[in-house]
Amino acid sequence: MVTLTAPEATAPALDGPTVVDLAGAPVRDLNQALHQGAGGQSWTITNPGGKHSLAVGINADVSVTIEGHAGYYAAGMHQKGTVEITGNAGVGLAENIMSGTVHVKGDASQSAAATGHGGLVVIDGNAGARCGISMKGVDIVVGGNIGHMSAFMAQAGRLVVCGDAGDALGDSIYEARIYVKGTVASLGADCIEKPLRAEHLEELADLLAAAGRTDNPADFKRYGSARNLYHFHVDNSTAY
Repeated sequence: MVTLTAPEATAPALDGPTVVDLAGAPVRDLNQALHQGAGGQSWTITNPGGKHSLAVGINADVSVTIEGHAGYYAAGMHQKGTVEITGNAGVGLAENIMSGTVHVKGDASQSAAATGHGGLVVIDGNAGARCGISMKGVDIVVGGNIGHMSAFMAQAGRLVVCGDAGDALGDSIYEARIYVKGTVASLGADCIEKPLRAEHLEELADLLAAAGRTDNPADFKRYGSARNLYHFHVDNSTAY
């Protein structure tokens, strides 16, 4: 195991994971080292202290474990490898994720995986408001509840909620799929419940397995677009 301080942030790991102690190393140096892949394929970040923008923009096949809580925009713009956060995550977790996996063992604040294009985001606990807004292909699995306005304008991808969902779920949704095991406070504009067919059960089983969960897919309900907002309608001209 090698522990890096700020001046040594690009030193390679010799044995085991590369350890970065953020009590003494700047976040900028950490992210630069991760981008360069200078510390090997396995990283452990200690004393994160809720700092913002941890492990952002990773484009290398590395595995990063953040031991503790992360602040805003952790693992944002993620492209390769895996980021695991053993605590909670602040606003904008995995924003604009492209691929790879981001896993939070605790809770996540607002706008988790917003605008995500691909990859998998797993939140073992609860997620705040606007989870998965404008998602464009990302898969999100939440073990607990999600807040209001989640999947707002969601265009593609899958959102799985093993708990309850807040108000205005899927407002102005496009072609994303939403699966909820618990109750939904209310559905947003143009979002409706849809049949849960065999292909959806299979898809949901795969997503739950990928997230390490054992929930029964048959216990979920599926929600998606009614497709009434796709085209201009003259009767609604005064509303535009």
